[in-house]
Amino acid sequence: MSSRYDACVLAGGRASRLGGQDKPALRVLGRSLIETVAAAVADAERLIVVGPIRPGLPHAIFRREDPPGGGPVPALRAGLAEVSAPWVALLAADLPFLTAEHVSALLEAAGGGGPGDGGPGGDPVEAATGAVLVDDDGREQWLAGVWRTASLVRALAGYEERSLHGLLAPLSPVKLHLTGEPWFDCDTLDDLRRARDGEPGSRAEVRALSEGREKRRERETIATADEE
Repeated sequence: MSSRYDACVLAGGRASRLGGQDKPALRVLGRSLIETVAAAVADAERLIVVGPIRPGLPHAIFRREDPPGGGPVPALRAGLAEVSAPWVALLAADLPFLTAEHVSALLEAAGGGGPGDGGPGGDPVEAATGAVLVDDDGREQWLAGVWRTASLVRALAGYEERSLHGLLAPLSPVKLHLTGEPWFDCDTLDDLRRARDGEPGSRAEVRALSEGREKRRERETIATADEE
C-alpha cells in the first residue's frame, strides 16, 4: 500500500446494548477490539482515536468529540481536524475481523491505493470520493471505509444534522463487498460471543443481526444528543 493515509477510529460510544461496557477494550481472540482495528491500519501515517485515552496504543493521537458521547458526526469532526494525509480510513473501534488487506482493498477501490493514486500496478484510476464496505445484503457500513480527506472536509463544512448516513451517502462512495465479513461489528453480547468464537455466525444470522442496526444507531444518537 503506497498511498498516504491517516486513520480515524471512533471509540467514544456508550455501548448501551453491551450494558455500557468499554467496548473498544473488550478482548477478542487475544487482544482488544481497538488493538485489532489499529493493527489493520498499522501503515497509516497517523492513528487518530476519538474517545478516552487508553493503553496499548502508544502512537495514537487521542481526541474527544464535543460533547463527549455526542455521536459519530461530532466525533468525525474532532478526528478530521488531526488528519493531514490526502486519504483517511474512517473506522469503528469494534471490527474484530478487519485486516490490513481489507483496508488496502478499500483504498484500491477508491482509486487511492496504488502509485500516484492509481490502481493495481499503477494503472490510472479516477479517484472516487471514497469507498465503504457493504454487508451481505449490500448495506453500506459507514464506519468501515476510506475517504478522500478533502471530500469529508467539504461535506462537514455545511452539515448540521446528526446522521452519519446523511453526511456520507451523498458523496456516492464505491461500495465494496469483501470476504471474511470485515464489516462485522460487536454491538451486542451475541455479536461478541460470535467474534470470540472466531466466526460471525451463519450469513442468515448475520443478516438478522444487522437488519435495522443503522436505524437503531441513529435513534440512539438522537436520544443521546437530546439528553445533553
